[in-house]
Amino acid sequence: MRLKRLKVGDRELAKALFALMAEVFEEPGEELGDGYIDRLLGREDFWAIAAFAGEDIVGGLTAHTLPMTRAEYSEIFIYDIAVRSDRQRQGIGRRLMEELRAQAAGMGIRDLFVPADNEDVHALDFYRALGGEAAPVTIFTFADDSE
Repeated sequence: MRLKRLKVGDRELAKALFALMAEVFEEPGEELGDGYIDRLLGREDFWAIAAFAGEDIVGGLTAHTLPMTRAEYSEIFIYDIAVRSDRQRQGIGRRLMEELRAQAAGMGIRDLFVPADNEDVHALDFYRALGGEAAPVTIFTFADDSE
């Protein structure tokens, strides 16, 4: 297995990764335009790391670097991490997280955080097994329902 942080020029790989994530999470998604994906991949504060078995993407993660205001440093917010169902429980998710942490550390970023639904026992167990510490927070969502 090899891991790759997707950058400008990796549009087709990004499309495949995002489609895989939507499939794993069983969430409908709209097709992203080429320009949108190119702009996303061109952002240094956006992370898309894909895991490959041969030429096939079998998992990946997306994350965002957030500059803090308490001091001059950044943290990384992990938005999604997904592994194809037939490849789960093979260490791919762990390798993805290790890769993100290593690359972030190389940039001086030490703190990463990820939300997990309290009902998602698999995700909670996964993050705890990686040494993550749960923090009691409630996330509020504000959506524009005017459509």
